[in-house]
Amino acid sequence: MVLANMLQSPSGVELSYCPCGGSHLPQDHWQFTEGMPQDPADLIQDLIKMGLYQQPVLDLAESLMDIELKEALLLQQVGGGNPDREKFCRELIREAGGLDQVFAAAFGVHATEFFSNTIRNGNFTRREFLKRVVVAAALVGMTSCRDKTANPPPAEQSPTAANSAGNLEKKNLTIGFIPITCATPIVMSEPLGFYQKYGLNVTVKKMPNWAAVRDSAIAGELDAYHMLSPMPISITLGLGSASFPIKLASIENINGQAITIALKHKDKVKGPADFKGFTIGVPFPFSMHNLLLRYYLATGGLDPDQDVKITPVPPPDSVAKMTSGDIDAMLMPDPFNQRAVFEKVGYIHILSKELWPNHPCCAFAAGQTWIDAHPNTFKAVNKAIIDAAGYANDRANRATIAAALIERKYLNQPLPVVEAVLSGKFEDGLGNTQDVPDRIGFDPYPWQSFAKWIMSQLVRWDLMPKDKAEYDKVAKEIFLTDTARELAKELGQTPPTEAAKTEKLKFDSFDPANPQAYIDAQIKQNKV
Repeated sequence: MVLANMLQSPSGVELSYCPCGGSHLPQDHWQFTEGMPQDPADLIQDLIKMGLYQQPVLDLAESLMDIELKEALLLQQVGGGNPDREKFCRELIREAGGLDQVFAAAFGVHATEFFSNTIRNGNFTRREFLKRVVVAAALVGMTSCRDKTANPPPAEQSPTAANSAGNLEKKNLTIGFIPITCATPIVMSEPLGFYQKYGLNVTVKKMPNWAAVRDSAIAGELDAYHMLSPMPISITLGLGSASFPIKLASIENINGQAITIALKHKDKVKGPADFKGFTIGVPFPFSMHNLLLRYYLATGGLDPDQDVKITPVPPPDSVAKMTSGDIDAMLMPDPFNQRAVFEKVGYIHILSKELWPNHPCCAFAAGQTWIDAHPNTFKAVNKAIIDAAGYANDRANRATIAAALIERKYLNQPLPVVEAVLSGKFEDGLGNTQDVPDRIGFDPYPWQSFAKWIMSQLVRWDLMPKDKAEYDKVAKEIFLTDTARELAKELGQTPPTEAAKTEKLKFDSFDPANPQAYIDAQIKQNKV
């Protein structure tokens, strides 16, 4: 019955199964098998095309192939059939942090992609993959039969919560996300039941990079998105892309980033001036990471466009890029700073909260056209995420959240790495154990002063024409502060009553009433 459990009824109705696992009657089995391939691999190929294997089975089969083939290749080439050498090779793999890190160091950051393509397309490996599908089906079937009491129960659906937004125009949603801890409220709301609580069936879709999120948003391929907080501004104004109106509904996280430096530079970097000549990775040009990095470097007298090379790096590729020597440092979202420490390739130089305490990073956003067509659904999903952010901001819940986030379809990270970020108790890569409770926080309130600081820095670094910097207008139209405040109050939270405040950074303070004066003062002070 394991195979039967993995077969899906297209109609969704309960069917009587043949002992073979099919959804036909036993007496009709001959009709089902007549004309089907006799070769097992060919048969499985046909069953896959028919959609009779769920995606988790195929994912697990590919993972099994990936691990087996990589290990076999290394043992054959290095071990040469000698048991002692093969044992030594396995020890080296463990010391290197696993097969993925070995292949990234040997073949570059796209090693996994190339390997997966070979598995899918090669004749021999394809047939081997198909055999693993049956094994994977059995494993997934057994897993589905386990007692699930170890997982926390989902948030209970409340009729009041589900109906508070009115009749939902759409219940089945897809939200794109990047696998980082900044996305915690968006991602955890699927396994922990926050979307269900508000009558929604949400699938969170892992995206490869921020450009893909932007392009999918503009193309209408997603209902809503996990975005870097500058992105709704840049996309709405057509900076670096076609203009497409997007609203920032709520902030996902505050703090939660770091500047991490490759271990080869240990003891060489004391402050921002020492980054001269470095290649530094950031996740996207229109990111808090890029703006905070520039802010920091300028205080050391460096011109970020002349004295260093700032290069976009998708967060999931960042550790491999540092391992291969492509970048000297990075200002990245977690868990990748902590993962660099975990893999012993980098150390944490400074947490982003030290540059700007409680700064915004990521956000939940949706397109204006979609919001107009689905006002009740938009309110419900935004409320679910604000509710989840409140839950995540309580540090007592962080262990539960970490256990949910590490799954392969979400962050796909070791539990100790995610726990270190969420708990604030972490190794810094220099032999020190740090305890920083507010390393990351989850305050969903979208201060309009955040928007104005972002615009001021986009103007300062020529990422935005000065004539487009209508600070008050853009902040009010794109950051939905009033809506977030209303929803937070409905949830019993106590959001601020103001829309903007003076922002206190490490080296200066930002008055949202006069952004241009702030820019002028920065340039005068830093000569950049």
